[in-house]
Amino acid sequence: MAAKKLLILPGDGIGQEVMVQVRRIIDWMGKKRNIEFEITEGLIGGSAFDATGTPLPQETLDAALAADAVLLGAVGGPKWDDLPFDKKPERGLLGIRKEMGLFANLRPATVFDALVDASTLKSEVVSGLDIMIVRELTGGLYFGQPRGIETLPNGERKGVNTLTYTTSEIQRIGRAAFDLARKRNKKLTSVDKANVLECTVLWREEMIKLQQTEYPDVQLEHMYVDNASMQLVRNPKQFDVMVTENMFGDILSDCAAMLTGSLGMLPSASLGAADANGNRKALYEPVHGSAPDIAGKDIANPLATILSFSMCLRYSFNMVAEADLIETAVKNVLKGGLRTADIMSPGKAKVSTTVMGEAIVRELDKLS
Repeated sequence: MAAKKLLILPGDGIGQEVMVQVRRIIDWMGKKRNIEFEITEGLIGGSAFDATGTPLPQETLDAALAADAVLLGAVGGPKWDDLPFDKKPERGLLGIRKEMGLFANLRPATVFDALVDASTLKSEVVSGLDIMIVRELTGGLYFGQPRGIETLPNGERKGVNTLTYTTSEIQRIGRAAFDLARKRNKKLTSVDKANVLECTVLWREEMIKLQQTEYPDVQLEHMYVDNASMQLVRNPKQFDVMVTENMFGDILSDCAAMLTGSLGMLPSASLGAADANGNRKALYEPVHGSAPDIAGKDIANPLATILSFSMCLRYSFNMVAEADLIETAVKNVLKGGLRTADIMSPGKAKVSTTVMGEAIVRELDKLS
């Protein structure tokens, strides 16, 4: 089996610490599963700016485009708040997504049985929750033109951002969502604001066309974004796969994440278009940020990054058995009562980042 080319970008803050624990899982896969990874490590975000003067060095981008998959920790922190807009760490993340053509962001919101009580919602509302949010990642308000801040002749200042999507952009994210729904429970909820925004009228029309012409076996429903946000906390288990545009997806996926009790538990995948061989450019990262307030203290939760690696095995390398193995190990360790600070509850054992990583490796040994 050819070596899998994996670019690792620890980034900033706790990204450095959690990625160390993922490297343990990667090493375990090499020793116990005889899976060879060709690993390159690079800089992105604030750490890249400190070293090179840019949040996305060309060397990092070249390595990303040459890799089979990219695994990223986190970017950002108050240290870089005063940088010019185009130099901020987050521009590195947005830039690598754009340059790699990663238009589909997959963010699962799954409640592990052992963590039902960690949610702020009643257990009967979130128990068994398993939602996949598909967010369009390279269009919409975050990238639309014109954009900027200008001073008007009367001295007032005006800020402009543009919400724009083309038919092809909507169709490609729609197909990604419909394909996922077809593999799950054949139900897709498309979220828009078609009662106010013409751009999302087009979004809704294109989703309907796709369902009628290519996915008649998938149930399609539409929901306005304000109602969707309310329904996520009122009755989240009504959803299976949700698809929406960039900004709505940014907000809704964070809302869904907190249904599970902690951002420290949730992975994500950002995928590009399939090539002639069915391969996609892909970047995997935890949903949590760089958490500079706890960086360097060995208390961050590494499970979201470990689960992001599991998604990498599943979606980039088609290694379903190995991905399932990691997810089972995480479930078993949580069932055994180990908790990092962010998911700690009475009667459980609080452990460090390092100990949690060690526990996952030990559980993998048991399962194999």
